[in-house]
Amino acid sequence: MSVKLTIATRRSALALWQAEHVKALLERATPGLEIELLRIVTEGDRIQDRALSEVGGKGLFIKELELAMADGRAHLAVHSMKDVPWNLPPGFCIAAVLPRADARDAFVSQRYPSLNDLPHGARVGTSSQRRQTLLRALRPDLTLLMLRGNVDTRLAKLDSGDYDAIVLAAAGLTRLGLRERITEYLDPAVFVPAVGQGAIGIECREEPGLVARLAALDDATTARCLAAERAFAAALGASCTSPIAAHATEAGAELTLAGVIGEAAGGHSVRGTVTGPVNDAAALGHRLATDLLARGGRALMQNTAAPH
Repeated sequence: MSVKLTIATRRSALALWQAEHVKALLERATPGLEIELLRIVTEGDRIQDRALSEVGGKGLFIKELELAMADGRAHLAVHSMKDVPWNLPPGFCIAAVLPRADARDAFVSQRYPSLNDLPHGARVGTSSQRRQTLLRALRPDLTLLMLRGNVDTRLAKLDSGDYDAIVLAAAGLTRLGLRERITEYLDPAVFVPAVGQGAIGIECREEPGLVARLAALDDATTARCLAAERAFAAALGASCTSPIAAHATEAGAELTLAGVIGEAAGGHSVRGTVTGPVNDAAALGHRLATDLLARGGRALMQNTAAPH
């Protein structure tokens, strides 16, 4: 195994923060290890005028990073796990996930202290199918507008008056030192987070030596919670842009998984929760998906997938 590693990363401020964080952890674990960053502009970064659901989903953010690993330019890539599809390409794996940060969504506004305080017809920016579903369920009167770009770009559009409010991941704002911009933390029991939200994952090729080195950074609790959430998404055959949500938490020897299948256009959804042993994380995700599909989720997913 080389004593020099290259990390493939997107060029956004948040992606670079995450890559630098992993770099520091690896250097601390292995003194003398040399690590460099390979900064890549992905297709998802280049396409800013359309919703991700129209152009191929969040997988567009990692395709070029996987290509860099496949052709030997990089050894590993660092991702926000909410951007990582449940079905990785053959020969690749998530070798480690770091301890999860705040998984909640953040309501951000200059004028209004909370989502409930928004006036009728207020303009809220988000291109997430999941967030659209949850917002329409809570406030069907709102005007939802597309919002793309990195965190700084989205905040600038809010500050310029294009929107009355926007919804972002709390973890991303916190990592960039922008916690003070959060107006309200949305209750994860109601506004269920995205699969993997708040977690950083390290992807690499399935090379035993490399996987073992990276696995030293793996957080077992986060890994089990993500196993449940990603199994839920896999059982649904969902993409990273599907209007679904799943959030797992551990308490002692038990894991609780909350899930939502929605329909972004109308705000209709079906919800459920399962609890079981932490060692049955993936089985719990599959069980919850099966339950929600049987209770109307299948029709909602078919409606979302249908052409409009």
